[in-house]
Amino acid sequence: MANIVALLLPFFGLILIGFAAARLTKQPAEALGWMNTFIIYAALPALFFKLVSRTPIEDLARIDFIVSDIGATYLVYSALFAITYFLRRATFADSTIQAFAGAYGNIGYMGPGLALLAFGEAAAVPVALIVCFENAMHFIVAPAMMAVAGGDRRPPFKLAADVLRKVVLHPFILSTALGFLVAASGAEVPLAGQRLVDYLAQAAAPCALFAMGVTLALRPLKRVPVEIGYLSIAKLVLLPGTVYIVLSLAGDFDPVWVYSAVLLAGLPTATNVFVISQQYGVWQERASATVLITTTLSVLTLPVLLYLINARILPPDLFP
Repeated sequence: MANIVALLLPFFGLILIGFAAARLTKQPAEALGWMNTFIIYAALPALFFKLVSRTPIEDLARIDFIVSDIGATYLVYSALFAITYFLRRATFADSTIQAFAGAYGNIGYMGPGLALLAFGEAAAVPVALIVCFENAMHFIVAPAMMAVAGGDRRPPFKLAADVLRKVVLHPFILSTALGFLVAASGAEVPLAGQRLVDYLAQAAAPCALFAMGVTLALRPLKRVPVEIGYLSIAKLVLLPGTVYIVLSLAGDFDPVWVYSAVLLAGLPTATNVFVISQQYGVWQERASATVLITTTLSVLTLPVLLYLINARILPPDLFP
């Protein structure tokens, strides 16, 4: 357990430092803009390119793994949407955002650094695949659902073109695709380029976690809506459990791939959920509260999850 605490302390420590810095310096939210730009357009893409480009191409073609992970995620998403829309009688738009709050984890900011520290370089490929393909799926589903809800009134062809452009041109997708090409071709990146990529990649986790802490500080919690209780349980417990079961049923995957997917599924709600809620003017304050509360609760749940993995209480394959 001491090793797990030592692993997680730097991560939550960086979030806490960012939180404290925002509260003490009283900088406006706009001051975070260039750091977020650096993280999204430079540091994290460099990390994904580095991870993918240095991996044998046969390890990158695991469609069964990708489909199983996304299928498990949207199984939970669908269940939460049904509960919210049919049982709690929320609007279609509110139900869409609430389902994302319970199924869209902070895989981009927290996932790569934490998984690599926990499982080593062997976690590089599954993490890159999960981050890119899950984000791409979320970028497609969110506007599609909001269009059905009436919150997005763009013509269908324009909506489809905008979604496609957003997916194809996203820095995470582009950097991963470029990494695929380098891995497939066997080309060598010049030494100067490798060093630049390494420098940027090393900055990804610290900057992302610091920025996350700042973002949380700039969204103070005013009240705790009742639905955040079951959404937190779904995000931090149900989703990693579902991913674990589905991957066990789907095939014989490398243990590190399974554990990486389960760990990423157990991360708190992504700040992108709040961004989506702001974009459509739906469930904004509660989306912000969900991000803050699940991040706080994950200080307790992530050590337990890592302990279960490291102690092999969770076997790599539930159904060998």
